[in-house]
Amino acid sequence: MFKEEVLERFLRYTVIDTMSDESVADKKHPSTEGQWDLLRLLEKELRGMGLTDVELDGHGYLLARVPATDKGLDAIAFSSHVDTADDVEGNHVHPVVNYYKGGDIVLKNGLVLEVSKNPDLEQYKGSKIITSEGDTLLGCDDKGGICEIMTAVSYLMKHPEIRHGEIEILFSPDEETGFGMDFFDAKRLHSKAFYTVDGGERYSVELECFNAATVKVHFSGVSFHLGAARGRMVNALTMAASFISALPQAESPEATDGRYGYYCAQQANGNATDMYVTLYLRDFDYDNLLRRIEVLKSLGSAIEALYIGGKVTVDAKISYLNMGEEAKKSPKAVDAIFAAGKALGQPLEKQIIRGGTDGSRIAQMAEIPCPNLYTGGYNYHSRYEWAALDAMNDSVALIIGIIRQWAE
Repeated sequence: MFKEEVLERFLRYTVIDTMSDESVADKKHPSTEGQWDLLRLLEKELRGMGLTDVELDGHGYLLARVPATDKGLDAIAFSSHVDTADDVEGNHVHPVVNYYKGGDIVLKNGLVLEVSKNPDLEQYKGSKIITSEGDTLLGCDDKGGICEIMTAVSYLMKHPEIRHGEIEILFSPDEETGFGMDFFDAKRLHSKAFYTVDGGERYSVELECFNAATVKVHFSGVSFHLGAARGRMVNALTMAASFISALPQAESPEATDGRYGYYCAQQANGNATDMYVTLYLRDFDYDNLLRRIEVLKSLGSAIEALYIGGKVTVDAKISYLNMGEEAKKSPKAVDAIFAAGKALGQPLEKQIIRGGTDGSRIAQMAEIPCPNLYTGGYNYHSRYEWAALDAMNDSVALIIGIIRQWAE
C-alpha cells in the first residue's frame, strides 16, 4: 500500500550526505552541513503537504505538527534522526534495489551478503531488498524511519477522515554522536507519548534500553628525566594501563549480551605526565550502574595509593536512563502499539536495546513513554546493511495504526 512512496523517499534521502562528526559535535550542532540539507528538504516537503506549524530551529531540530481532527484527543509524537553513523563511510551512498529471488546477494565491490549470516533474507523472497554498493553503509539508520514517518504524514493529510489528536513530528541531528538531544527543549512537546522510529528488524518493538554513564578519568603523573627517574618519576601511562587492566574482562561489551551490563574503556590519550581515559558504563539496573561508578572511584583510589605521588580524579556523568521506567508509568503508549499490531496482523515482539536512542533522552527530559519502533533495516553501521521494502511498508502501517488506536 505504501511501498512506492516509501521507496521513492528512501532512495532520495539516502544519497544526501549526512554522516555526523563526533569530534566537533560538542561545539557545532548539527556537526555536519549535510544534515542541514536533509532537514531543509524535509521542512519544505512537510510544508508542501499542507502543514503550517513547521519550525526548523538554529540547532537543527525540525518540529512539525499535524493538527488534530477532533478536540479532546491526546497528542502523540514520532521521531527519527537525520544523521548517519561514521563507523564506516556514511556519505556518498549509492542505494541499490535488488529484486530478491533468494540466495546470497553480491554487492558491486565484491562483498557478499550471505544468507547463512542473514537468515531474515529468506522471508523476503519475491520482494525488494535495498543495499548500498558495498563501499558505504546504507543509511536506513535512520533514513528508514524518516521516510516511514513522512509517508505516514502524507497519508494522513490525504485522508482527513482518519480521526486523530495532534501528531507531532520531530527530526533531529547528531543522534549517532550522543549529542542528539543536548539542545532540545522538551517543554516544546505537547505529546503524551513519543515514538522513535529507529529500530531494526521487522516486528521488533524496543521498550527498554541501558542506563548509561560516561566516566572521565585523569591520571596525573610526575615528570622527570628518564635517566634520573628512579624514585622520582610517576608515569601516568603506567597508571592508566594498570587501571584499565584491572577492569573485569567478563563485564566488557565483547563478553556480555542480553541484560548484562559492562565497563568499556573507550578512549585514551595523553603522555607520561597526564593521561585521560574515557569509559562507558552500561546497565539495565540503575542501582547497579551507580555501583559501577563507585567501583571506578575505588579503583582510582587504589591506583593512586600504589603510585605514590600520582593523582587520579574520576568524574562520572549520567548520559541517559532506561526508557522502560516511563513506559511502566503510562502503559497506554505500549498498549497502543500491540493493539495496532494485532489489528494489522503483525506479530510484534518486545525487545531491549543494548544502547540508547533519542527517545531515552526524551523519556528522561519530558517524563513520557518513548518506545522504539522497527524500520525494517538490518546490519546497521556496516557495509553489509540492508533494508526490506516489505518491512518498511509494514512500519508505515504500524505508525498509522498506533495513531488510530490513540483516537479510540
